[in-house]
Amino acid sequence: MDDVAALERDRDRLSRSSTAERVADILRERIAEGFFTPGQRLSEEAIGTALGVSRNTLREAFRLLGHEGLLRHQLNRGVFVRVLSLEDVTDLYRVRRVIECSAVRRATPDALGPLREAVEDGERAAAENRWRDVGTANLRFHQGITRLNGSQRLDDLMRQLLAELRLVFHVMRNPRSFHEPFVARNRELLELMAAGELDKAERELAAYFDDAEALLVEAYRPAP
Repeated sequence: MDDVAALERDRDRLSRSSTAERVADILRERIAEGFFTPGQRLSEEAIGTALGVSRNTLREAFRLLGHEGLLRHQLNRGVFVRVLSLEDVTDLYRVRRVIECSAVRRATPDALGPLREAVEDGERAAAENRWRDVGTANLRFHQGITRLNGSQRLDDLMRQLLAELRLVFHVMRNPRSFHEPFVARNRELLELMAAGELDKAERELAAYFDDAEALLVEAYRPAP
Protein backbone atom coordinates (compact mmCIF):
# COMPACT_ATOMS: atom_id res chain seq x y z
CA MET A 1 0.00 0.00 0.00
CA ASP A 2 1.53 3.32 -1.10
CA ASP A 3 0.12 5.25 1.86
CA VAL A 4 1.66 2.85 4.40
CA ALA A 5 4.92 2.48 2.48
CA ALA A 6 5.35 6.25 2.59
CA LEU A 7 5.40 6.07 6.38
CA GLU A 8 8.63 4.06 6.29
CA ARG A 9 10.41 7.27 5.28
CA ASP A 10 9.24 8.80 8.55
CA ARG A 11 10.78 6.14 10.76
CA ASP A 12 14.02 8.08 11.21
CA ARG A 13 12.00 10.84 12.89
CA LEU A 14 11.29 8.46 15.72
CA SER A 15 13.72 7.22 18.33
CA ARG A 16 13.50 4.72 21.17
CA SER A 17 12.13 7.56 23.28
CA SER A 18 9.44 8.38 20.72
CA THR A 19 6.00 9.21 22.00
CA ALA A 20 2.48 8.80 20.78
CA GLU A 21 2.44 12.56 20.14
CA ARG A 22 5.22 12.19 17.58
CA VAL A 23 3.41 9.35 15.86
CA ALA A 24 0.23 11.44 15.84
CA ASP A 25 2.17 14.33 14.28
CA ILE A 26 3.34 12.09 11.45
CA LEU A 27 -0.10 10.64 10.78
CA ARG A 28 -1.66 14.10 10.89
CA GLU A 29 0.84 15.30 8.30
CA ARG A 30 0.08 12.34 6.06
CA ILE A 31 -3.64 13.04 6.32
CA ALA A 32 -2.98 16.68 5.39
CA GLU A 33 -0.93 15.50 2.39
CA GLY A 34 -3.79 13.34 1.15
CA PHE A 35 -2.22 9.91 1.77
CA PHE A 36 -5.20 8.74 3.81
CA THR A 37 -8.75 9.24 2.58
CA PRO A 38 -12.11 9.64 4.37
CA GLY A 39 -13.58 6.32 5.45
CA GLN A 40 -10.30 4.44 5.01
CA ARG A 41 -9.58 1.80 7.63
CA LEU A 42 -6.11 2.14 9.19
CA SER A 43 -4.18 -1.08 9.74
CA GLU A 44 -2.47 -1.18 13.13
CA GLU A 45 -0.12 -3.90 11.93
CA ALA A 46 0.94 -2.20 8.69
CA ILE A 47 1.37 1.29 10.17
CA GLY A 48 3.06 0.04 13.34
CA THR A 49 5.53 -1.99 11.26
CA ALA A 50 6.20 0.92 8.88
CA LEU A 51 6.98 3.29 11.74
CA GLY A 52 8.59 0.69 13.98
CA VAL A 53 6.41 1.47 17.00
CA SER A 54 4.49 -0.69 19.42
CA ARG A 55 0.79 -1.33 19.12
CA ASN A 56 0.16 0.51 22.40
CA THR A 57 1.99 3.61 21.14
CA LEU A 58 0.07 3.51 17.90
CA ARG A 59 -3.27 3.11 19.67
CA GLU A 60 -2.49 6.12 21.84
CA ALA A 61 -1.69 8.13 18.69
CA PHE A 62 -4.99 7.01 17.19
CA ARG A 63 -6.75 8.14 20.36
CA LEU A 64 -5.14 11.59 20.16
CA LEU A 65 -6.18 12.01 16.53
CA GLY A 66 -9.66 10.84 17.46
CA HIS A 67 -9.92 13.72 19.92
CA GLU A 68 -8.93 16.06 17.10
CA GLY A 69 -11.75 14.77 14.93
CA LEU A 70 -9.49 13.15 12.34
CA LEU A 71 -10.10 9.48 13.17
CA ARG A 72 -13.07 7.43 14.38
CA HIS A 73 -12.97 4.16 16.32
CA GLN A 74 -15.73 1.72 15.44
CA LEU A 75 -16.32 -1.06 17.93
CA ASN A 76 -15.14 -4.45 16.68
CA ARG A 77 -14.23 -2.95 13.31
CA GLY A 78 -11.14 -0.81 13.87
CA VAL A 79 -10.00 2.76 13.34
CA PHE A 80 -11.14 4.75 10.31
CA VAL A 81 -10.33 8.15 8.85
CA ARG A 82 -13.23 10.40 9.64
CA VAL A 83 -15.74 11.48 7.00
CA LEU A 84 -16.52 15.14 7.58
CA SER A 85 -20.01 16.60 7.26
CA LEU A 86 -21.34 19.73 5.60
CA GLU A 87 -21.60 21.31 9.06
CA ASP A 88 -17.88 20.62 9.54
CA VAL A 89 -17.12 22.47 6.30
CA THR A 90 -18.97 25.63 7.32
CA ASP A 91 -17.43 25.58 10.78
CA LEU A 92 -13.91 25.13 9.39
CA TYR A 93 -14.31 28.18 7.19
CA ARG A 94 -15.80 30.18 10.05
CA VAL A 95 -12.68 29.56 12.11
CA ARG A 96 -10.32 30.14 9.19
CA ARG A 97 -11.80 33.58 8.54
CA VAL A 98 -11.07 34.59 12.12
CA ILE A 99 -7.50 33.26 12.20
CA GLU A 100 -6.20 33.99 8.71
CA CYS A 101 -7.82 37.35 8.03
CA SER A 102 -6.32 38.57 11.28
CA ALA A 103 -2.91 37.20 10.25
CA VAL A 104 -2.89 38.97 6.88
CA ARG A 105 -3.06 42.33 8.67
CA ARG A 106 0.26 41.46 10.37
CA ALA A 107 2.16 40.58 7.18
CA THR A 108 5.60 42.09 6.62
CA PRO A 109 7.74 41.59 3.50
CA ASP A 110 10.52 39.81 5.40
CA ALA A 111 8.08 37.20 6.78
CA LEU A 112 6.75 36.06 3.41
CA GLY A 113 9.49 33.59 2.41
CA PRO A 114 7.58 30.42 3.38
CA LEU A 115 4.46 31.70 1.62
CA ARG A 116 6.40 32.45 -1.56
CA GLU A 117 7.93 28.96 -1.48
CA ALA A 118 4.48 27.37 -1.09
CA VAL A 119 3.08 29.43 -3.97
CA GLU A 120 5.95 28.43 -6.25
CA ASP A 121 5.59 24.76 -5.30
CA GLY A 122 1.88 24.94 -6.08
CA GLU A 123 2.53 26.55 -9.46
CA ARG A 124 5.07 23.87 -10.41
CA ALA A 125 2.73 21.08 -9.32
CA ALA A 126 -0.14 22.59 -11.32
CA ALA A 127 2.04 22.84 -14.43
CA GLU A 128 2.81 19.12 -14.04
CA ASN A 129 -0.82 18.15 -13.32
CA ARG A 130 0.04 16.94 -9.80
CA TRP A 131 -3.19 18.08 -8.21
CA ARG A 132 -2.77 16.31 -4.88
CA ASP A 133 0.54 18.16 -4.51
CA VAL A 134 -1.21 21.39 -5.46
CA GLY A 135 -3.60 20.81 -2.56
CA THR A 136 -0.67 20.18 -0.22
CA ALA A 137 1.09 23.38 -1.33
CA ASN A 138 -2.15 25.29 -0.81
CA LEU A 139 -2.41 24.05 2.77
CA ARG A 140 1.22 25.02 3.40
CA PHE A 141 0.45 28.49 2.06
CA HIS A 142 -2.39 28.92 4.54
CA GLN A 143 -0.32 27.51 7.38
CA GLY A 144 2.22 30.20 6.49
CA ILE A 145 -0.45 32.88 6.66
CA THR A 146 -1.41 31.69 10.13
CA ARG A 147 2.20 31.95 11.30
CA LEU A 148 2.07 35.68 10.62
CA ASN A 149 0.01 35.91 13.83
CA GLY A 150 3.13 34.93 15.80
CA SER A 151 1.24 32.45 17.99
CA GLN A 152 2.35 28.86 18.52
CA ARG A 153 -1.13 27.97 19.79
CA LEU A 154 -2.71 29.20 16.58
CA ASP A 155 -0.09 27.32 14.54
CA ASP A 156 -0.96 24.09 16.36
CA LEU A 157 -4.68 24.67 15.91
CA MET A 158 -4.25 25.38 12.21
CA ARG A 159 -2.32 22.16 11.65
CA GLN A 160 -5.34 20.26 12.93
CA LEU A 161 -7.82 22.38 10.96
CA LEU A 162 -5.89 22.00 7.70
CA ALA A 163 -5.72 18.23 8.13
CA GLU A 164 -9.50 18.26 8.49
CA LEU A 165 -9.74 20.50 5.44
CA ARG A 166 -7.73 18.01 3.39
CA LEU A 167 -10.33 15.38 4.22
CA VAL A 168 -12.95 17.79 2.90
CA PHE A 169 -11.00 18.23 -0.37
CA HIS A 170 -11.58 14.56 -1.18
CA VAL A 171 -15.25 15.31 -1.85
CA MET A 172 -14.24 17.14 -5.04
CA ARG A 173 -14.67 14.73 -7.93
CA ASN A 174 -12.43 16.86 -10.16
CA PRO A 175 -9.48 18.12 -8.07
CA ARG A 176 -8.15 20.25 -10.92
CA SER A 177 -11.36 22.24 -11.31
CA PHE A 178 -11.31 23.00 -7.59
CA HIS A 179 -7.61 23.73 -7.01
CA GLU A 180 -6.57 25.42 -10.26
CA PRO A 181 -8.23 28.84 -9.73
CA PHE A 182 -6.70 29.17 -6.26
CA VAL A 183 -3.15 28.71 -7.55
CA ALA A 184 -3.38 32.14 -9.19
CA ARG A 185 -5.28 33.60 -6.25
CA ASN A 186 -2.56 32.49 -3.84
CA ARG A 187 -0.05 34.36 -6.01
CA GLU A 188 -2.26 37.44 -5.99
CA LEU A 189 -2.59 37.35 -2.20
CA LEU A 190 1.17 36.98 -1.81
CA GLU A 191 1.90 39.98 -4.04
CA LEU A 192 -0.66 42.13 -2.22
CA MET A 193 1.00 41.35 1.11
CA ALA A 194 4.47 41.93 -0.35
CA ALA A 195 3.32 45.35 -1.60
CA GLY A 196 1.93 46.25 1.81
CA GLU A 197 -1.66 46.42 0.54
CA LEU A 198 -2.92 44.60 3.60
CA ASP A 199 -6.48 45.92 3.63
CA LYS A 200 -6.95 44.79 0.04
CA ALA A 201 -5.30 41.44 0.83
CA GLU A 202 -7.71 40.91 3.72
CA ARG A 203 -10.72 41.65 1.52
CA GLU A 204 -9.42 39.31 -1.18
CA LEU A 205 -8.84 36.53 1.36
CA ALA A 206 -12.39 36.90 2.68
CA ALA A 207 -13.76 36.62 -0.87
CA TYR A 208 -11.41 33.67 -1.48
CA PHE A 209 -12.90 31.84 1.51
CA ASP A 210 -16.44 32.62 0.37
CA ASP A 211 -15.76 31.12 -3.05
CA ALA A 212 -13.95 28.03 -1.76
CA GLU A 213 -16.63 27.30 0.81
CA ALA A 214 -19.38 27.68 -1.79
CA LEU A 215 -17.66 25.14 -4.08
CA LEU A 216 -17.29 22.62 -1.27
CA VAL A 217 -20.86 23.10 -0.04
CA GLU A 218 -22.12 22.49 -3.57
CA ALA A 219 -20.01 19.33 -3.82
CA TYR A 220 -21.58 18.03 -0.61
CA ARG A 221 -25.11 18.37 -1.99
CA PRO A 222 -26.67 15.05 -3.04
CA ALA A 223 -26.61 14.46 -6.76
CA PRO A 224 -30.08 14.81 -8.34
